[in-house]
Amino acid sequence: MWMSQKIKTPCVIFAGGKSSRMGEDKALLPFGTSATLTQHLLEKMEDIFECVYISTKDRKKFNFEAKFILDKSDVFAPTSGFVESFKILKCDFFAISVDSPFVSKKIIEKIILSDHKDLDAVVAKADNKIHPMIALYKISLQHEFEKMLKDDNHKLGFLLKNSKTKYIEFQNNNEFLNLNNQDDYRLALSLL
Repeated sequence: MWMSQKIKTPCVIFAGGKSSRMGEDKALLPFGTSATLTQHLLEKMEDIFECVYISTKDRKKFNFEAKFILDKSDVFAPTSGFVESFKILKCDFFAISVDSPFVSKKIIEKIILSDHKDLDAVVAKADNKIHPMIALYKISLQHEFEKMLKDDNHKLGFLLKNSKTKYIEFQNNNEFLNLNNQDDYRLALSLL
């Protein structure tokens, strides 16, 4: 069963990384008809979710209007973005990395619809590879994320393994393409 209306659970686009493998800020790379990869994903997510936020360390780097969650930590890992997002939103949210431009509405809906009240997270998985940055995270994990940040532990896989996590299997196709370096970026542009 697919959803006919927008998803009420908020979506957080994580766009605060260092992009060291890319060699430049991937959040600001031009993509398709959008000025940046962030705007591309924002527009796509706004068609799916009622409310979309962008988690970033620097609001000033974006020259467009959006709802931003400012991650003030000096840690360049999603952990600090999760802590800040839970603090501000005070609820469950869908997390997606800015470098995952091809994730479809169908994948997102399947993750959201697979949620159950006893779970801490619902995570995409394809070809035995988990995608922790394409997932629903529950408020029940807030304290775990705070502890991880305090302990300087940023392994999402470890957190998920030790939580009540449901993995949703998908066929691995280009929808899970992650833009980590220039080759990935060129491939993504060729697939548009």
